[in-house]
Amino acid sequence: MINLKGRDFLKLLDYTTEEIEYLIELAADFKAKKKAGIPHKLHEGKNIALIFEKTSTRTRCAFEVAAMDLGMGVTYLDPTGSQIGKKETIADTARVLSGMYEGIEYRGFGQEIVEELAKYSKVPVWNGLTNEFHPTQILADMLTVKEKLGRLRGVNFVYMGDARFNMGNSLMVGCAKLGLNFTACAPLKYFPDETLIDECEKIAAKTGATLRFETDPMKATAGADVIYTDVWVSMGEPAEVWRERITELSPYAVTERIMANTAEGSIFMHCLPAFHDLGTTIGKEIGEKFGLTSMEVEDSVFESEKSVVFDEAENRMHTIKAVIAATV
Repeated sequence: MINLKGRDFLKLLDYTTEEIEYLIELAADFKAKKKAGIPHKLHEGKNIALIFEKTSTRTRCAFEVAAMDLGMGVTYLDPTGSQIGKKETIADTARVLSGMYEGIEYRGFGQEIVEELAKYSKVPVWNGLTNEFHPTQILADMLTVKEKLGRLRGVNFVYMGDARFNMGNSLMVGCAKLGLNFTACAPLKYFPDETLIDECEKIAAKTGATLRFETDPMKATAGADVIYTDVWVSMGEPAEVWRERITELSPYAVTERIMANTAEGSIFMHCLPAFHDLGTTIGKEIGEKFGLTSMEVEDSVFESEKSVVFDEAENRMHTIKAVIAATV
């Protein structure tokens, strides 16, 4: 019997394969209950705090709806609503909030911040995104893959673009833990950190997963079951990096040609938001400046039958619900 009560959820490296599978199964059960209109207020009367140093649509909505479905109250602290790191230390913030709440979510910058929150908190702390890891997103991604392909082990999973940061890191860890064959397709300088690769290689040796690092998009995507990408410039990075990223990563954009190179029944995934057209302020500005109509993914792929991005977005809520329910 798996018992995760009182556990933090900071990165998937902290969890066993069996524990991650348990959370995915629990999320699927909650999703079925939600669709059937079956109440599941398992934590009625309890409360959680959400610290957002980086704003987000999906993460905030997922945590709030998940908590309310479980019968919990929610306090949202945006970048102007918290004194964390400014007038109050991280350690003091953790001790104050854990005296009032049954759980604390953090979304922001360095992994060391959420780790320190957890160190001083008396209640579970959950990572809603740091520069290095995004574990709740990976649970949603893996639930989606399982729903669409019917399996996880042996799935050929390709991540295209900048694989150095939270999404590339976390997807590599998740694939290694769950037995998927992971390929990072990017220029050499955009590959994940060697230390993390070594750690994931050891995990993969136990689960049967394989790890590949490829600079040629057509070689990387041949026979792929999943093609995954993310924005090329992350929140908080300076605007000057756009030119460099567009120049270096344009060959790794997900196009119809790339998708035609994949296995029959393959799917396209993206953690969102996506620059697939010029429908956003930033997208329009970048498009006009660089003469682009899309960036990391063509609109025709994003809107295609292979795209499961909105199922993936919904699954953020179901998997986050599983994490909250299991750890509080």
